[in-house]
Amino acid sequence: MKKTILLSVFALAALTINAQSVVVEGGGFWDNWSMGIQGGGTMKMSGTGFFKSARPAFGLTLGKQWTPILGTDIQGMGYVNTTNSSTMIDASDVSLLARMNLMNLFGSYEGMPRPFEIETVTGLGWLHHYMNGSGDSDDLSARVGLNFNFNLGEEAAWTLGFKPAVVFNLTGNFPEKKVTFDKNYANVELLLGLTYHFADGDGNRHFQLVNAVDPLAVAVMNEEINGLREIVAAKDVELVGLADELLAVQGQLNEARAKKAEATGQTINILESVVAFRFNESAIETSQMPAIEHVAQYLKENPSVNVTINGYASPEGTEDYNMKLSQRRADAVKTMLVDKYGIDAARINTIGHGVGDIFSEPAWNRVGICTIDEVK
Repeated sequence: MKKTILLSVFALAALTINAQSVVVEGGGFWDNWSMGIQGGGTMKMSGTGFFKSARPAFGLTLGKQWTPILGTDIQGMGYVNTTNSSTMIDASDVSLLARMNLMNLFGSYEGMPRPFEIETVTGLGWLHHYMNGSGDSDDLSARVGLNFNFNLGEEAAWTLGFKPAVVFNLTGNFPEKKVTFDKNYANVELLLGLTYHFADGDGNRHFQLVNAVDPLAVAVMNEEINGLREIVAAKDVELVGLADELLAVQGQLNEARAKKAEATGQTINILESVVAFRFNESAIETSQMPAIEHVAQYLKENPSVNVTINGYASPEGTEDYNMKLSQRRADAVKTMLVDKYGIDAARINTIGHGVGDIFSEPAWNRVGICTIDEVK
């Protein structure tokens, strides 16, 4: 009964939790930060030959993932000078970028990044050109691109990315300084990047999926479980009382058999012990061990006699199930006699009778009755 009640409660709890919404955890300000480096090449989108205008590019990125879909980066890029200029780089671009994870947008976040993901990247930046002597220029830039990410390691701590993008100089159309997307003032970037994702205080590098459970509902459920535990405890006390009654009945049966033997003038040694079981159980309780030990001691002192163990069940359940349950109860007593007390298994016979009618109270028939075979 106890296990049945608790299993029902836990099943209800599981259904309640599953009915709740799954939410993403780890959206604090200090969670999901990353840092990356990238390098590759940049070349003019039009005008000069595409590859002829290529020059090295490198940069650093500081990133923050706000949700499994949206993230932002602060990125600084430098472009190596391939002319006879006195500076190593002739342009730099500092940008604020927004990233959108297409896999999580059109799919669902699974609690960890996928091995391969695609992000869109858009943003604005400050583009600075370094000139020989005086006359440096500052312009507004725009970046549009994609990140093809390969997440590495069991914790996806590292991301290797291929990052193609187009960078526009929005105000480079001198002398008008108009803001315009002009391919004549645009470069194509092809970069490879390596990003490291920092762990938060709990050791997580990415968002975690958790069940959103109402604390009030949990408190109510705990109160109900505690109430059921009290009911189970009361049933245990009741079971102990029934076991005592069974022992008393056992004594009456033994006395009746002794009187019958005396009345018929037979010399018969008969021993009978009753082992009580819990509802729907075939495990032997510690409180029932004295009855089994009584039988074992008798068998040891009388090696020429055998014992028959008759198993019974109460009316609950189907006929087939009760037959099997009664047989398991008889077999459990036999196993205890053999394993714990060393009684030869050949001296023990077990019979499952299904529902018993030995006692008037149905619950009392959840027993295994050990009967020593008569010796005349």
